[in-house]
Amino acid sequence: MKKIEAIIRPEKLDDVKNALEEAGFLGLNIVHVTGRGVQKGIVHGGRGGETYTVDMLPKLRIDVVAKDADAEKVVEAITNAARTGNIGDGKIFISTVDEAIRVRTGERGEDVV
Repeated sequence: MKKIEAIIRPEKLDDVKNALEEAGFLGLNIVHVTGRGVQKGIVHGGRGGETYTVDMLPKLRIDVVAKDADAEKVVEAITNAARTGNIGDGKIFISTVDEAIRVRTGERGEDVV
């Protein structure tokens, strides 16, 4: 199994959720995070010509665990739905999940996801 962690723009959440649902992936977790990447934040112009930089930007982290064979479908759905073509669109990280357990039944393995 694979865990797909995607850091995306908050305004793209509905697009990503819909894309995942259309691709057949309903289970996900969403966490509000703050961070920065290559863009190093945003410079805002204030009154009187003053400027200030917001270097930690709000993002969302979406976590999806999928069967190995489905991981690329999840990545594709997220990438296509989250992409704006501008810097700050986010990143996706994929890692291996050794085991999954459904708490309610004690069931284990890929059938849990």
